[in-house]
Amino acid sequence: MNFDAPAGETISVKPKLLIVDDQAINVQLVLRAFADDFQIFMANNGQKALEICATQLPDLVLLDVMMPAMDGYEVCRHLRADPLTAGIPVIFVTAHTDEASEELGLDAGAVDFVSKPINVKILRARVNTHVRLKLQSDMLHSLAFVDGLTGVRNRRYFDEQLAIEVARAQRNKQALSLILMDVDFFKRFNDHYGHQAGDDCLKQLAKTFQTCLKRPADLVARYGGEEFVCLLPDTNAQGAMQVALALRLAVLACEIAHAQSTVDAFVTVSLGVATLVPEHPVSAAELLKMADQHLYIAKAQGRNRALGVSTG
Repeated sequence: MNFDAPAGETISVKPKLLIVDDQAINVQLVLRAFADDFQIFMANNGQKALEICATQLPDLVLLDVMMPAMDGYEVCRHLRADPLTAGIPVIFVTAHTDEASEELGLDAGAVDFVSKPINVKILRARVNTHVRLKLQSDMLHSLAFVDGLTGVRNRRYFDEQLAIEVARAQRNKQALSLILMDVDFFKRFNDHYGHQAGDDCLKQLAKTFQTCLKRPADLVARYGGEEFVCLLPDTNAQGAMQVALALRLAVLACEIAHAQSTVDAFVTVSLGVATLVPEHPVSAAELLKMADQHLYIAKAQGRNRALGVSTG
């Protein structure tokens, strides 16, 4: 299958396709049809399918209906109930093509049906259509969550991702760190240099923060005004403090003049760090509150510094 990207969009990696079927012959048939154009994941039962969806976030799931222990309808309902996987489209591949079965599948959250025995040409056309729709939806979703001034993610996107990553960290028993950053004496900067210079400063800082984050899963967002936030999945307290130090030093290295600062001749930032550890889980709101408290202390102790704590 020759998969084409939506107009104006560049696909740098292959879309992810999960094949779920307890019959090896069906899995191999589908695998041969899509191996050249997709990253393929396979599962032979419902529980394994849910685990792969939670960790890999495929762009589409081809799901058999009749499986032991957990059938396809139940798998689909589980996917729709979890905010992390609710947006993954599911195509049922089944020998049951009567109206009652289709209604049950649609009620469970499927987007389409393909009947067995599989017609590869039809299956490829359906998959192509729904993956294209998924990528277009992801693109529009992404544009809605970009800060108009700095080009990084906005507060709305961060709030959504924080809830998702907290749930993921607790489920996978992994650490999760958050860094809240505030530009020191930014009001004085704006008053002295003007709002255009203030906007340019925020743009430069946003780019600087992005260069400090090395992993694709790491996130920087504009939290509001002169505040930014970094979300660091699978990062412990020590690792988060190392990132915070790198962020602080990178801002100093920009050497953005700040004549009204009592901290330094250049723009500086204060940082509050909080880390969720599996042994002591907290809510998204509690994790954010801890970071905010440490940001407040960092500013009270003289600014241009990072302070942090873990939930343990």
